[in-house]
Amino acid sequence: MTTHVTIIGAGLGGLTLARVLHLHGIAATVHEAEPAPSARAQGGMLDIHDYNGQLALQAADLMAEFRGLVLDGRQAMRILDRAGAVLFEKLDDGTGGRPEVQRGDLRQLLLDSLPAGTVQWGHKVSAARTLGDGRHEVTFADGSTVHTGLLVGADGAWSRIRPLLSAAVPEYTGTSFVETCLYNADTRHPAAASAVGGGSLMAVEPDREIHAHRESGDTLHTYVLLTKALDWFAAIDFTDAAAAARIAQEFHGWAPELTALITDGDTPLVHRPHHALPDGHRWARVPGVTLLGDAAHLTAPNGEGANLAMLDGAQLGQALAAHPGDVEAALTAYEQAMFPRAADTAADSDRLQESLFGEDVPHALLAAFQAAEPD
Repeated sequence: MTTHVTIIGAGLGGLTLARVLHLHGIAATVHEAEPAPSARAQGGMLDIHDYNGQLALQAADLMAEFRGLVLDGRQAMRILDRAGAVLFEKLDDGTGGRPEVQRGDLRQLLLDSLPAGTVQWGHKVSAARTLGDGRHEVTFADGSTVHTGLLVGADGAWSRIRPLLSAAVPEYTGTSFVETCLYNADTRHPAAASAVGGGSLMAVEPDREIHAHRESGDTLHTYVLLTKALDWFAAIDFTDAAAAARIAQEFHGWAPELTALITDGDTPLVHRPHHALPDGHRWARVPGVTLLGDAAHLTAPNGEGANLAMLDGAQLGQALAAHPGDVEAALTAYEQAMFPRAADTAADSDRLQESLFGEDVPHALLAAFQAAEPD
């Protein structure tokens, strides 16, 4: 294949695509808005699934390196009720199919697997337009441009490439995460650390949830989920120490070791609203351009986003390698597989959420996990 591939976005999906292309001898450049790999924190832990994310890493020939990043014991999981009682617990015996790694470590692994200069940092896209004959022009914030015969939008929820294909715009789902971290948890926050255990914790009631992960370095990462309008969050100053108490008020009567995961945070609270593209989002084939990951099929968090993005990248790279000289055949094959896969995953997530509606959410969640356990 002689067409140079232009990838917008150096997230996990875009980097996986670049790696698979590199393995097949296909030239690619990744343009990333951030000025450097360390410009911002890359988020918490990811469970990489054996039915999608790990398949992508196999295609990228990085499974051995990936196993070196896995945090032992982090697949352990607990479901607690509001009083802190353990309703369900699964230990990590090392045989589970969803090993946990730090997102930043996984991204760095992918970066290190690429030839020097593949990623062009500080290239924030300001506009993209179609030139005709399957070619496109991308303009960056510094005024520079690139013309390409194959453009891939791997640039996330607010993709600047998506409008070339679709008029869809993400909409607020009605829920948000509020995040914080507790450091040196076993010594400084022992009650919260004991509640979380060795892996992850879920405590769920209608319209409010507390999730926490034990990350590397004795850190607890808290994700509070609330069903509130954006205006409700806008009224809170998240730079103010009082914000933690305000969020904790939504969990009045819950066990102190659970609310401590909010009030004892060592980092300022961060509000992360959840947006989603329309269910079953897809587009008609446009020559020379496609999307992957959240740019293509953004949903509210369901544990699948990073895995799907990586699989998208791997399968797009494999399709391009399998159709040398025929970009359109490759893009058609990729999209015909990607569209139903993304729709099926979103539907599965929606069905789980619907099954949890009602006043007895913790026990409905417990029943769902027990049903998924092998006999």
